[in-house]
Amino acid sequence: MNISVVIPLLNERDSINELSKSIIEIMNVYNFSFEIIFIDDGSNDGSWEVVEKLSNEKNFIKGIKFQKNYGKSQALHAGFIKAEGNVVFTMDADLQDDPKEIPEMYNMIVNDNYELVSGWKKKRFDSILAKNIPSKIFNFAARITSGINLNDFNCGLKAYKKEVIKNINVYGEMHRFIPVLAKNAGYKKIGQKIVNHKARKHGKTKFGPSRFLYGFLDLLTIWFISSFGKRPMHLFGSIGLIMLTTGLIFAVYLGYDKLFINTAARLITERPEFYISLATMIIGSQFFSMGFIGELMLKNINKKAQYKISKKINL
Repeated sequence: MNISVVIPLLNERDSINELSKSIIEIMNVYNFSFEIIFIDDGSNDGSWEVVEKLSNEKNFIKGIKFQKNYGKSQALHAGFIKAEGNVVFTMDADLQDDPKEIPEMYNMIVNDNYELVSGWKKKRFDSILAKNIPSKIFNFAARITSGINLNDFNCGLKAYKKEVIKNINVYGEMHRFIPVLAKNAGYKKIGQKIVNHKARKHGKTKFGPSRFLYGFLDLLTIWFISSFGKRPMHLFGSIGLIMLTTGLIFAVYLGYDKLFINTAARLITERPEFYISLATMIIGSQFFSMGFIGELMLKNINKKAQYKISKKINL
């Protein structure tokens, strides 16, 4: 199979038929073998009934139904498990992504050997204050943090080699950072293509301003995991060392001052420097402990992984 199109949706009943029709038209023009996988993420507007009807009529349209809303990442993960195409596309169900972009992005994967191609909605039809400006700030921070030169991490229209989506785990709200997850998994040939962005026809957006706050928090999480996930002591140990050194410097200063300079001065415990010294050394010790615990957990996980690999080889 050439292509799998994975489409998560939530309450997009009025868009599903038009979207599937436009995808089918493009696939037939280019004679692609394909499948369309709709993942209903807990819709309550009758979206599943539309997907079910299409699936009964056309065997290349498949559906997965969640009993409640689990989120876009979980929906994509379920679709990735089911996808069989050599190139896997993701797109939103709101008709804002244009299926006409599929052939060129497919060629970038197959002929130009990209492992992942992300769409770039350079000209947007969203609210400037609600989406455009926050999105630009978010994408700038994501580029700096991840080292991946993409202009639109949030774009739902993306193309992947099959092996990429089979070797990453999309969880939480990490759907925004699939390129980062792919890079961390060793897939580094990542490109982008300017894509046509269309105005929403039906319904309303499912994402509010809070998604950017959560996005930044997820960005910090993935930065930490990618930078220090295999060496937690480098982060916690460095912070602990700085704080312990600071506390030690204050302690030495207080002792020297009391013994040799201001011998008749007030008690050391009455001076603010004493509490700064005490607090920084305690916090520094805690950071060191966190680093050691992280290293021990990581070592235990690696041992289990090695045991599984050796057991599979022996079998």
